Amino acid sequence: MTTDKIKVGGLMQSDGRSMLRVLSALNLMDGPGVIMAAMAAQGINVELLVLAVDQEDAANLSLVVAGKDLEHALVLLEGIKQDLEARSITYLPDVTVLTLFGPHLREKPKIPGIMFTTLASAGVCPQAISTSISSVSCVVLGPHVATAVSALFERFDLPYKAQQRPKNW
Repeated sequence: MTTDKIKVGGLMQSDGRSMLRVLSALNLMDGPGVIMAAMAAQGINVELLVLAVDQEDAANLSLVVAGKDLEHALVLLEGIKQDLEARSITYLPDVTVLTLFGPHLREKPKIPGIMFTTLASAGVCPQAISTSISSVSCVVLGPHVATAVSALFERFDLPYKAQQRPKNW
């Protein structure tokens, strides 16, 4: 049985990224703002930010930055760790952000679920997920990128090869 491919606007691939995790930050009110302001002040672009609050009302933040900024971002986060009341800061040095975009997801709400099941079927576990009205992004480990991209091309009708952002962008 063949499955019809779902037409989307495209796939963007941001290689050479690193993901930092600020775990169990108790200073929820100021935490994201403090982190984003500190990163901006140091010229570090945060490409993706995911915030979740656990059952103990502690914030768990995942941030994706360019790999070239990893060491600088770690030093910066360690410097504000006490202010955030964070229990730990961890990182993954080699990740890629894969973003399916267009059409508006409210017009095709099944796109995120199909993206996730497609990746799972290929053995790829997203490290973080973020959606907007017109895109869905997954952070995948560097060694799994080729498998993930291949699986997404098999399942979605993409107009062209994944658009790659330069690693130093």
